[in-house]
Amino acid sequence: MTPGDLPLVVLAVAAVLLVAVGAVRVAARAGLPSLLLYLAIGLALGEGGLGLPFDDADLTQVLGTLALAVILVEGGLTTRWSAVRPVAPLAVVLATVGVLVSVTVTSALVYVVLDVDLRTAIVLGAVASSTDAAAVFSVLRSVPVRGRLRSVVEAESGFNDPPVIILVTVVTSDAWGSGGALAIAGQVGYQLVAGVVLGLVVARGGVLLLARSALPASGLAPLATLAIAFGAFAVAGVAGASGLMAIYVAGLVLGNARLPHRSTTDSFVEGLTWLAQIGLFVLLGLLASPDRLLAALPTALVVGIALTLVARPVSVAVCATPFRVPWRDQAFISWAGLRGAVPIVLATIPMSVGLPGAERVFDVVFLLVVLFTLLQGPTLPAVARWTGADVDAATRDVVLDSAPLDDLDAVLLRFDVPPGSRLAGVEVQELRLPEGAVVTLLLRDGTLSVPTPATALRAGDHALVATVRCHQGEVERRLREVGRGGRLARWHAAGGTPPDVDGAGDSPRTSGAVTQSRQHSFTHGTTE
Repeated sequence: MTPGDLPLVVLAVAAVLLVAVGAVRVAARAGLPSLLLYLAIGLALGEGGLGLPFDDADLTQVLGTLALAVILVEGGLTTRWSAVRPVAPLAVVLATVGVLVSVTVTSALVYVVLDVDLRTAIVLGAVASSTDAAAVFSVLRSVPVRGRLRSVVEAESGFNDPPVIILVTVVTSDAWGSGGALAIAGQVGYQLVAGVVLGLVVARGGVLLLARSALPASGLAPLATLAIAFGAFAVAGVAGASGLMAIYVAGLVLGNARLPHRSTTDSFVEGLTWLAQIGLFVLLGLLASPDRLLAALPTALVVGIALTLVARPVSVAVCATPFRVPWRDQAFISWAGLRGAVPIVLATIPMSVGLPGAERVFDVVFLLVVLFTLLQGPTLPAVARWTGADVDAATRDVVLDSAPLDDLDAVLLRFDVPPGSRLAGVEVQELRLPEGAVVTLLLRDGTLSVPTPATALRAGDHALVATVRCHQGEVERRLREVGRGGRLARWHAAGGTPPDVDGAGDSPRTSGAVTQSRQHSFTHGTTE
C-alpha cells in the first residue's frame, strides 16, 4: 500500500464499520448474535464476493487472540463478582470437567462416524466444544433469564476459553505423541493455575496503583486499566501460562474494585470491544472460502449434531447433577452454550502449524458455528420459557456517560411492571424500600413523572430507583418479594418456588420477579 492509497483504505474501513454498526440493530431484532452478520460482511468482501484476497492464517490467529483478549477483559470488567461467586464452583466445573467430557464424546463420535484419524477427531472435538462469550452474551443478555442461571452460563463461557485454547495448542504441537496424556494434562493444568495466580497478582497490584494515583484527566483511567489487564496477559505469556485466563481474571478483579472514573472506563472498553468483535469476525469471514464450504457441509452437520444434541447435554448432566441442578435448568444451560468467534479462531491454529486436513477443520467449524447459531439463537427465548428459566421483569443498572453517582457510591436501578405482575396496584410507599433508596422517576404511557409515596404502580410502568450501593441487593430482594407476594409480601413469604441452580435462587415462573442485571454491551444487551 502506498501513501496515495490511504484515503481509499480509510474510506473502506469506515464504510465497513458503519455497516457493521447498523447490523447490530438487525441482529437484535432477529435474536441473533451480530457476529453472523460480521462474518457475512467478511465473506462478501472476500474471494467469493468483491474478490479481496486473504489467506494469512498466522496473522488471523495473532489478531484473533488479541481481539479475544479485549473481549475477555471487557467481560471481566462488567461482571459483578457478587453474581458470579454463588455459581463459581459449578461454572468452573463446567469449564474444565465439562469441556473434557464434551471433547471426549464429540471426538469419539466424529472418529466413529467420519473417516478421519484420531488426532483430527480430537482437534475437531476440542475446537468445537468451547462456548463463546461474545455469542452467549449477545443473545442471553437480551433474554429475561433468572439471575443465577444466567450467571452460570456467562461465567462458564468466560472460563472455558483458556482450557480449550490450551488443549488445541498442545494437541496440534509437537507435544502430541511425545509426552502422553499425563504430560498434556500437566501442561494444561499449569497454564490454567498459573494464569489465574498471575492475573490476580498483577490486577491486585494495579488496583493499589490506581487507587493511589491522582490522574489529571478521566480519559487516562481506561488506558491505565487496560494497560494493567494486558500487563497480566503479557506476564502470563512470558511465564508460559495462559494469557487469556490471566486477562479475564485481571478484568474480574479490576471490575469489582473501587476505581476512579469507572463509568468512563466502562464506556471506553465497551467501544473497544465492539471494534475488536467487528474486526475479528470480518477477518474470519475473509479467511473463509465459499468454494470449500459446500463440501464441508455434511461433516459440519455431523459434528454439530454430535456436539449439540449428545456431547453438550452429557457434559452438563455430568457436571450439574452433583450440584442438584434440576433437569430443566440443565436443559437450558445445555442449549444456551452457543458457539462463536473462539471456535473459529481456534480452527486457525491447525492451519498455522500446517496440520494435515487443517483447511477442512476450519471450514467445518465455520459452517458449524453459523448453522447452529442460527438454530440456537432465535429459539433460546422459547427454550427459556419451556424450561422455566425465564422471568417476567428485571432490574438493570442504568449506565450514564457522566456518572456523579460514582462519587457518591450510589447506583441507579430500573425495574418494569409486566402485565399480570403483583407489583401492579402497589403504592410506592408500600414497596417499603430500605432507607436511602427512593423511586425517583416513573415512565407511564410515554409520559415521565416524579412519583409521590401514594402513586400506585400499573402494568407497563418503568421506574427508576436510586440507592446507595450497599443497599442494592436489599432493594432487589424487596422488589422481588413484592413482585411475588404483592403489598403483603412483608407478612406473607413468597414461598413455594423451586430452587435455582445453587438451591436458593429466583422463582422461574413468577409475575414481576425481579433479577438484577447490568447494562452491558458485549455484543449488546444486559447482563448480571
